[in-house]
Amino acid sequence: MPDHYLRLTNSRPGRFLARRLGLPQPTPLRRWSAEHPGLDGPVLHLTAGRSTTDPAAVLARTGLTVHTDRAPGTRHSGVVLDATGVTDVAALGEVHAALHPVVRDLDDHARVIVLGAVPDPLDHHQAAAQQALEGFVRSLGKELGKGRTAQLLRLAPGSADPAESTLRFLLSPRSAFVSGQVIEIGASRHTAPDDWTRPLAGRTALVTGAARGIGAAVAGTLARDGAQVICLDVPQAETDLAEVAGQLGGSALPLDITASDAGERIAAALPADGLDILVHNAGITRDRRLANMPGDRWSSVLDVNLGAVLRTTDHLLAAGALRRDTGRVIGTASIAGIAGNTGQTNYAASKAGVIGLVRSLAPRAADRHGVTVNAVAPGFIETRMTAAVPLFIREAGRRMSSLGQGGRPVDVAETISWLASPASSGVNGQIVRVCGQSLLGA
Repeated sequence: MPDHYLRLTNSRPGRFLARRLGLPQPTPLRRWSAEHPGLDGPVLHLTAGRSTTDPAAVLARTGLTVHTDRAPGTRHSGVVLDATGVTDVAALGEVHAALHPVVRDLDDHARVIVLGAVPDPLDHHQAAAQQALEGFVRSLGKELGKGRTAQLLRLAPGSADPAESTLRFLLSPRSAFVSGQVIEIGASRHTAPDDWTRPLAGRTALVTGAARGIGAAVAGTLARDGAQVICLDVPQAETDLAEVAGQLGGSALPLDITASDAGERIAAALPADGLDILVHNAGITRDRRLANMPGDRWSSVLDVNLGAVLRTTDHLLAAGALRRDTGRVIGTASIAGIAGNTGQTNYAASKAGVIGLVRSLAPRAADRHGVTVNAVAPGFIETRMTAAVPLFIREAGRRMSSLGQGGRPVDVAETISWLASPASSGVNGQIVRVCGQSLLGA
């Protein structure tokens, strides 16, 4: 559904009216396209404290123009501040000194990334300083405006190379609706794809709920990035499902994901050499306040959104259907599962359950199966579901974020494709919000 307010406030009369009335003026986001695949200008690489890592080689491999000195008057499309060596309050002053003179000279749609270290539980001064970076980055993301974003990457020792895929994603238009996030990168074997424009070439992906909306966008983005996609949805959506799969050169699997034998039927539909990427996108809502919610509305939402995810993941892992070292399980949570939502106790419970699944399973799946487990948590995304929301609630959902607008299904899809990359093995157990830094639960 078109965002008429966004369009109005970016017209000449709309800008004048918004300034006079003090109304918010969100900037239309610049997303990835074949014609505009990267940032427009150079990236500035700065350091605060004594660095414990050296991202220079990784940044050089991205193909971006990287400056290490700020020239007055030069505008930058990105800033990477290495703050891994910030260990005390004094060093936090270097964070201010590095970024204070820079933020006014950032291009619209610029990216700010602060590299931090994992807080040390045995050094409370270092832990305090590194945790301070989180508050700093989340606040900065709310200040930048004009489509700019800010993130904090926490690097474990030896994780500079494994951070490459994450830096490529965040320093690009693909991450347009991701801001204010804290992402931890662990040490892992770095596997760079042969072609960064098609990082999923040779991989097989299965996407549930793929007939429409976010699921169709995920399937399309994974196929664009080289994956062979199996599209799964309920038999009632078979016509739409077949159309999506046909457009992508993939295959359609009409199946009720809540069926008791769903895991077995999925395993039987996979190629002989198994599955690389499992995306749990299927989900339903049955909104009603708890006092008015009958048991079937509760149980149906919990079964589709959480129970089926648990059962199919368990079955495919136990069957060895997910390939070791390249296997990716990606769930779909929601900011409702983080912050709660009136009338959605069932939905919020199911999505919070997905977060619990990820946090518990991720370390064990990596150790036993060589598989990473992560989730995305979308905020207000423009879909047919949100188009049916009453006008004033819909407008509030759009404006209650640092970017001042709703996201698109492709924003979720781009984030999932990054998590699915063979080069993202260092990203495990993470919940990444795709919400424009929504004020809900922030």
